[in-house]
Amino acid sequence: MDKKSGLIIKGIGGFYYVETADAVYECKARGIFRKNKITPLAGDRVTIAVETDGTGSIEEILPRKNQLTRPPVANIDQLLVVVSTCDPAPSTLIIDKTIAAAEDKGIEPVLVISKTDLEDSQWLVDIYQKTGILLFTVSSVTGEGVDKVRNVLHGKTSAFTGNSGVGKSSLLNRIDERLQLPTGEISQKLGRGRHTTRQVELIKLEPDTYVADTPGFSSIQMERYDIVKKENLQYCFREFAPYLNQCKFHSCSHTCEKGCAVIQAVQDGIISESRHRSYIEMYNEVKDLKEWDLK
Repeated sequence: MDKKSGLIIKGIGGFYYVETADAVYECKARGIFRKNKITPLAGDRVTIAVETDGTGSIEEILPRKNQLTRPPVANIDQLLVVVSTCDPAPSTLIIDKTIAAAEDKGIEPVLVISKTDLEDSQWLVDIYQKTGILLFTVSSVTGEGVDKVRNVLHGKTSAFTGNSGVGKSSLLNRIDERLQLPTGEISQKLGRGRHTTRQVELIKLEPDTYVADTPGFSSIQMERYDIVKKENLQYCFREFAPYLNQCKFHSCSHTCEKGCAVIQAVQDGIISESRHRSYIEMYNEVKDLKEWDLK
């Protein structure tokens, strides 16, 4: 038996594929992980034991710097939130929930607005250019913005996430034509894309550059997303930061209070009304949750 260190690049059907310095090994996880309710994730750094027949078992999962529930991935540097101008229509609330989840985990969010060849994206740009979040407009058809997204991936581990049908796999295929990831057409009946990606898989683009193409989701699945606690939520809207200590009341929730500096910034056009509406909706969803509700 040989011990090796590696990176989980994919998990499917109870098997995990671990990239080491010399090969990729198919591994099973030790029963202790199931007993402790720990699920190995793509992105986990692990120690494996390799048998003489070439099969392996995951012996240890090294401490994670972060992890997300949706997409289920660990140890990523940035989360590219892909939203299309149309087909499917964008939801700013879903965008903002996804960004907030990344911010809460210390993951850098990047917003990618796709399908700009089909419909104008300026209204989304107007909302998010005020946030301080890196933003790209792209078209996998014309190639607009693809080079800029490719450059931001260099030297990092990144995950792509977004509703089904927004064009994550199409964009990755334009970024690296060797990938040839399957893409799906939009269902006109349902108004959303078919789930062409079935599990999270880390794809190596360069020796130090990995990207994760992740399964798409629909709006009704957002309740399974990482919930941001009420006391942390204000810090997950980075454009609020200059105003958080300027409110009249120390306990200000930034939702409706008089003397709220955040609300004043919204009224002054500095903070987007759309972003503030998302914040209020998210705050109201979690304000009465107890600690055990977040488990």
